[in-house]
Amino acid sequence: MTDPTTTSTPAPAAPAPAGSAAAGALEGEEPSTEALEQDWRTSDLPGLPGDAPFVDPGLAVVEGETLLHVTNLKKHFPVLGGLLKKRVATVYAVDGVDFDVRKGEIFSLVGESGCGKTTLGRTVLRLIEPTAGTIRFGSADVTKMKSAELRRLRSKMQIVFQDPFGSLNPRMPVSDIIGEGLIAQGLGDRKERDKRVGDALEAVGLRRDYTRRYPHEFSGGQRQRIGVARALALEPEFIVLDEPVSALDVSIQSQVLNLLLDLRKDFDLTYLFISHNLSVIEYVSDRVGVMYLGQIVELSSSEELYRSPRHPYTLALLSAIPDPDPRRRRRRLVLKGDVPSPVNPPAGCHFHTRCWLREQLGDPEQCVAQEPELREIGPGHRVKCHFAEQVSPTKAAEFASAHSPVEMAAADA
Repeated sequence: MTDPTTTSTPAPAAPAPAGSAAAGALEGEEPSTEALEQDWRTSDLPGLPGDAPFVDPGLAVVEGETLLHVTNLKKHFPVLGGLLKKRVATVYAVDGVDFDVRKGEIFSLVGESGCGKTTLGRTVLRLIEPTAGTIRFGSADVTKMKSAELRRLRSKMQIVFQDPFGSLNPRMPVSDIIGEGLIAQGLGDRKERDKRVGDALEAVGLRRDYTRRYPHEFSGGQRQRIGVARALALEPEFIVLDEPVSALDVSIQSQVLNLLLDLRKDFDLTYLFISHNLSVIEYVSDRVGVMYLGQIVELSSSEELYRSPRHPYTLALLSAIPDPDPRRRRRRLVLKGDVPSPVNPPAGCHFHTRCWLREQLGDPEQCVAQEPELREIGPGHRVKCHFAEQVSPTKAAEFASAHSPVEMAAADA
């Protein structure tokens, strides 16, 4: 199941970075185990002595109930300019997002690069502080938690980063990379910590004796498995998977995806899965949210979204999925123009500047003058479009046929 191990080379002799310890696998640069242990013994966090067991926030959430509830979440970044570094503009990276994640499901976010998927995932974990909105995890209000409370909760909320090379400290062995989160959560017993590290490695298909190796001794697929093991070691309930397979070879992607699906069943996990690959999303997801310019424009079950998309942007994304049969060629919806800047998003519907449906309907003024609501058009199916009922594959095909031969040749290439 694992991809081949690269040839072992001697461990680098560079010393571990100095300074105070990070708060876990989610926070900061990864210091040495000795620095972590020393920092933890001098910590003044209440109720978490050095030898304390894991802290369980007491979240009594049963299968199928809402585990994560996000309401009107916003993250705006200031743009500073001039000699005095005054705020001259604002990047609306995440701009009023609402969604729920039920316990035990895989909820996915999909969209073009730059639409705010990763920022949203990190804001949910408060790796990035939200500008406004509410994040509830079980019975806990994450947005109002102080640092000590948030540290306790992070044993239940973890993340697997996109880059399997940049997310692992090259100067730390695998045992320290995975074990630092355990130390930060109060597991001071070395034998128990080593056992948990070994168990986590075995759970992701790697050998226990890999603990003393360094990241440069592993392939990309194995590095990503180590990242999964780091999250898994803390026994979380909820994991944000930030494009976990996009940096891997296609042959390895399926192995890692199947591993994640197996871990979900074996450890009763809930995933927030972030990706721009619609084929991957269809394979793994229970429900899908489509993002455009910092907003969710369509949200439904995976089956419903791929069977009956109701937002013009969703239909355009689906038309770009390559067909595995080389004998079949289908027309692709070509969106005009570039994605607008999140610094100055369009008024009304953010998508109206590129919307093929608006062009078909004769450019109705409502698309420019009024921002649509994310409204329900069917059981569990919500769409942010004034004219969602008129979206259909037939209309999309009519629009695609109206394009010039040059445009269609570029789309089919």
